[in-house]
Amino acid sequence: MSPFSPALRRRGATTAALTLLTSLLASSGATAQDLDSSTRPSEFGDAGIEQRIGDKVPLDSQWLDADGNSVRLGDYFGTRPVVLVPVYYRCPMLCTLILESLVKSLKVLTFDAGSEYEVVAFSFNPAEGPEDAAGRKERALDLYHRGELRGPGSDGWHFLTGDEKAVADLTKAIGFKATLDPNTNEFVHAASVLLLTPDGTISRYFYGVDYPPKNLRLGLVEASQSKIGNPVDQILLYCYRYNPTTGKYTLLTMRLLRIGGVLTLLGLGALVTTLVRLDKHNPIATEQEGHS
Repeated sequence: MSPFSPALRRRGATTAALTLLTSLLASSGATAQDLDSSTRPSEFGDAGIEQRIGDKVPLDSQWLDADGNSVRLGDYFGTRPVVLVPVYYRCPMLCTLILESLVKSLKVLTFDAGSEYEVVAFSFNPAEGPEDAAGRKERALDLYHRGELRGPGSDGWHFLTGDEKAVADLTKAIGFKATLDPNTNEFVHAASVLLLTPDGTISRYFYGVDYPPKNLRLGLVEASQSKIGNPVDQILLYCYRYNPTTGKYTLLTMRLLRIGGVLTLLGLGALVTTLVRLDKHNPIATEQEGHS
């Protein structure tokens, strides 16, 4: 006999199902919003994501940070791109996967939070407060620094909570919808993170619970208008293109072949030039030319 109550079993099943669904949809190029009423499980309600690329988020909305201070969303914008993470802090499974996967991928990058970008997680549950945000922030920073003393990037992580208006305004702006399951009193929601430009414009959506560092890096370079990154990133951006349907960067084979062709021609040109110069400086060849 299971040691868990029926409510806990339903909660775990619903969360696990949504985690799997989100991952499958992300890999197939769909979102939870694409499911019709005949295929969508009843527990999901209207949970999903509708892309709002090019729209701006409400920078004047008021929130509380993890220390209980009143802040504006716009306080974290202006100079750097922002990684925006819609979660709720008491989530039993999915939000933990989202945050841990994101932290692990960002840790791989040479970019530092607080220097090249900001991370802003916000709770879409108005019932949560700064104490909930503080716990999640602490765990995220521990993972980001792997137990080391807090170093570069610590100031770039922000965990916010807000009232119903702030939550409604921001979730509407990014096209994010969550549904409260009355059986478990937990939210059913899709998994995603967003990249925004320094002025608060939505640039990219990444779906699921796996965020490859390559996608995050290219997305941050684009969202910063190439103010961060290096020449290699610019070459990669030429060879890769963001696909808004899948929320991933895909390789453009023809562009890669063009670059390969140009590099081959340059290499051949350099080889011919080198051979000509060596021939001119070859004393045996010069003497033979003189006798002829």
